[in-house]
Amino acid sequence: MLIGELASATGTTTRTLRYYEEQGLLEPGRTAAGYRVYGPEAVVRVRNVRDLLGSGFTVENVKSFVRYLDSDLPEVFAYSDSCAAHYEVGARRVAELRERIEALTRMRDTLVRRMPWLADEPAGPAGAGAGRV
Repeated sequence: MLIGELASATGTTTRTLRYYEEQGLLEPGRTAAGYRVYGPEAVVRVRNVRDLLGSGFTVENVKSFVRYLDSDLPEVFAYSDSCAAHYEVGARRVAELRERIEALTRMRDTLVRRMPWLADEPAGPAGAGAGRV
């Protein structure tokens, strides 16, 4: 299938697929005219890449899992001593996300302390305190 067909089959864009290729996550073949061409297994790979990115991994993290991307990923990864190095990627990412969440929580708390009327506001511009200065 051509790049547009793969994009349609995976709910992504051709630009994203070219980015995955640049990052070494996707390897197309080429037609005689130089067009990118993909086999049906590329659908699984792209879906897995998107799933891992959506789970909180970065592109760099996903690169470490590239050899596992061509088959369906389990909903829950079982622990195995033989995969300890791969689990470290996940552990580092969870630690990074935890730090970011804590930093964002501190910023939110500081903002609410300065603008206490925002403490119970729903998100978005339609909230009761929107527009107050």
